[in-house]
Amino acid sequence: MNTEPNDSPLTASEPAPRNSRWQVCQPLFLALALACGVLLGANPFRPSDQNPDLTARGYLKFKEILSYVDRDYVDSVNAEELSDYAISRMLERLDPHSVFIPAKQQQQASSFLQSDYDGIGVEFNLFRDTVTVVAPLSDGPAERAGLQPGDRILAVNGQRVSGVRTTTEQMFGKLRGPRGSAVLLQILRRGQPRPLNVQVTRNRIPNTSVEVAYMVDNQTGYIKVSRFASGTYDEFKSALGDLRRQGLSRLVLDLRGNPGGYLDRATKMADEFIGGTKKIVYTDGKGDQYDTQTFSRVAGDFEEGSLVVLVDEGSASAAEVLAGALQDHDRALLVGRRTFGKGLVQQPIALNDGSELRLTIARYYTPSGRSIQKSYRGGLAQYEQELQNRQRHGEFFHADSIHFADSLRYRTAHGRTVYGGGGIMPDLFVPRDTTAHSAYYTRLQSLNLVREYALTYYQEHKAELDGLRFEHFNQSFRISDVQLQQLAAKAARDGVQPNAADMRRSASLLRNQLKALIARSAYGKSAYYQVLNQEDVEMQQALRAIQEPGTTAMLGLLGK
Repeated sequence: MNTEPNDSPLTASEPAPRNSRWQVCQPLFLALALACGVLLGANPFRPSDQNPDLTARGYLKFKEILSYVDRDYVDSVNAEELSDYAISRMLERLDPHSVFIPAKQQQQASSFLQSDYDGIGVEFNLFRDTVTVVAPLSDGPAERAGLQPGDRILAVNGQRVSGVRTTTEQMFGKLRGPRGSAVLLQILRRGQPRPLNVQVTRNRIPNTSVEVAYMVDNQTGYIKVSRFASGTYDEFKSALGDLRRQGLSRLVLDLRGNPGGYLDRATKMADEFIGGTKKIVYTDGKGDQYDTQTFSRVAGDFEEGSLVVLVDEGSASAAEVLAGALQDHDRALLVGRRTFGKGLVQQPIALNDGSELRLTIARYYTPSGRSIQKSYRGGLAQYEQELQNRQRHGEFFHADSIHFADSLRYRTAHGRTVYGGGGIMPDLFVPRDTTAHSAYYTRLQSLNLVREYALTYYQEHKAELDGLRFEHFNQSFRISDVQLQQLAAKAARDGVQPNAADMRRSASLLRNQLKALIARSAYGKSAYYQVLNQEDVEMQQALRAIQEPGTTAMLGLLGK
């Protein structure tokens, strides 16, 4: 265990000689010790045993400098903002994931992992500075009040929100509020000559993290988990049970883009797949205070049956813990690209003013001993560029561009070779599909024109879509060349110059996305993912793998 050296000039094995420098400095050290006692008595923190004097000196130095700046600096300053800034820069020297969250941002930061919130329950988007309803959540306050996809929100409680550069965060702040309170919306609806006033009473809104669960065929289920929030495990259990009642015998678990969250929700999910008493993850911190080991311990609902897990460079932290455990025990086939590589454990520490310190206290390791965390020796700026560096080096497109040192080689339970060194490398590499991407397509997306066209199409054809079952829509509906031309014409009116070659290149991608977005407005989120996944390269690779008996048997995916 490495610790910082103690800078005290006297060690326990060296008694101080008479008439030494110790006698001269003794009053100073006594004063410092007294100051330490006063500081520790007045503050909740306790320095470690290794360097209490250094901690106290640093504290006093910072306090003294801040005092001088506040009192004597030529201009007026906000001392609290300065200290927040200094704390954030200090934590950057430790690692990329130890962070300080000021009090005014703490609630927003925590809401990401909450299983519900109080609001009106509406999904919206900003189309050219106009707040537009994409879909009211099923049976939520907004739907019960009559809001429809395509409604444009002009004002909230009399305050204009369209055409005034309102941000998504600002809209969240206006629409969310205490349960039972009312919010008055002024909306503009297609076909109505003048704006309507709609009053919506806020209520509890589920903040689901299991985005969708459906049967791909009569045996194969698909579940997408977007993060590990407080309600994730319960949502997953419910979704898995529902699919099993529909005949599930093999499963595709989608963890792409999942940034992590609560570790215990991920390990409980792993326990549903891993039988017996097997290690899922362990942590190693300073000393043994934060050393933990987590094992499977319950009879899970899917300990047998083929399992494929989709991962990519956006899968991080708790998502990597789950994927790594399943891979190390040969319980799942991992498909996609190398995961992010976030394997540091943060402990949230509430501070007196309502702010929060999230301090790294340990590292995650997979059952085989692999460290999930990638290197951050180059500093924060280099760390934040790591994914761009992967792209520049070709890692997103070619598996042979990834090189691992022999020292990073580990073995799974059945003896397969896996590698550590940052992130989890999948068993089947799928390059990022950019064949249909073009500069023209990127421009359409950046201006939200694809979503806007899909929403307009839904509004114009709402009656016929409402009379069409999703199964029929999915089989028969096609985006025609005429509709692509309409999209291009609309884009031209918004200043995006037509590009015939780029349109031909991106046509298949645009058709799939337009169909999926129309399905989202007409039939809900599940329909959106079902349409989108039909053209998703990684999803199609996962389905081929899970339907191949030789592959699953080789990896021991039946839990034997």
